[in-house]
Amino acid sequence: MVTRSLASDMIATGGFGFNVFADDEIEKIHLATLEVMRTTGLYVGSDEALDILEGGGAIIDRKTKIAKFPAYLVEECIRSAPPKIVQYGRDSEHDVFLEGKRVNFCTFGQGVNIMETDGTVRPSVNEDVGKAALLTDAMDEVDVCERSLTAGDAPDNVAPVYEAEVVFANTSKHTVYGPGNGWRADKIIKMAQAIVGGEDELRERPVLTVNCSPTSPLTLDVNCCTGVMTCARAGVPCNLISMVMAGASGPITLAGSLVTHNCEILGAIVLHQLTCKGAPVIYGCSSLSFDLKLTTTPVGSPECGLLNAAAPVLAQKYMLPSFSAGG
Repeated sequence: MVTRSLASDMIATGGFGFNVFADDEIEKIHLATLEVMRTTGLYVGSDEALDILEGGGAIIDRKTKIAKFPAYLVEECIRSAPPKIVQYGRDSEHDVFLEGKRVNFCTFGQGVNIMETDGTVRPSVNEDVGKAALLTDAMDEVDVCERSLTAGDAPDNVAPVYEAEVVFANTSKHTVYGPGNGWRADKIIKMAQAIVGGEDELRERPVLTVNCSPTSPLTLDVNCCTGVMTCARAGVPCNLISMVMAGASGPITLAGSLVTHNCEILGAIVLHQLTCKGAPVIYGCSSLSFDLKLTTTPVGSPECGLLNAAAPVLAQKYMLPSFSAGG
């Protein structure tokens, strides 16, 4: 059974919707994005990724590692990405369909502390990661399980692999991980392949999604690149999550930061699709504003909500599944 959730912001005779930008404004953001990608470009930290981009038609400066993207290349890669994907669960009862304006909910990571029932706070450990997944598995309101906590008792360089092991063991829902680089992503993907019966079986029913994050402004570092390429080759959904801070790593205006955000996501999509055309990819957003007075990033601010409401509109323009942080 595939879950087809309710849709939001539909143009209809009744109901409630919220438009952050008008259609013409979204088009201006898109055109500004294409201009920045063509004239300024993105820093790409992986030589292998630069080779792939150059082979696909990007203009590469090997000395600076800047890749510039012709508009036709960006738009071709957008079109080659699938407009809908299924986030498959270990149990088919938990299959979740991502398309258009349908809305699903997942947990979000990753916390480093946990509060006990007596109010004391301590660092989270791998056992807590598994318990959080088990709790998520029991919640009908949550469709997808992202690892919520950090395994503070595991070695830093392999902690995401430990976390994946206990999450897989404690939920039958689709799972999401942020391994941080391609090497750890590969280990987690191999774990999933063993669970479902092999590489081909995982391509047919990928039971996990891997988060990969560009670095703002306009950077695809080596860890992001290796993660993106690993996901594309394995046929596992890759959730590309930009985290622009308006006023710090992006322009102070929300539209300007959205252009930066869009450049990073589309640049990663180009790399992803040139690595394996048609591989599943998600347009993600966890961008927010920077408080210049307090030097903090208030995730509950209206600006954060506006950015994370606008990003799915761009994804809908591109006919791509989307992910937004709730704040």
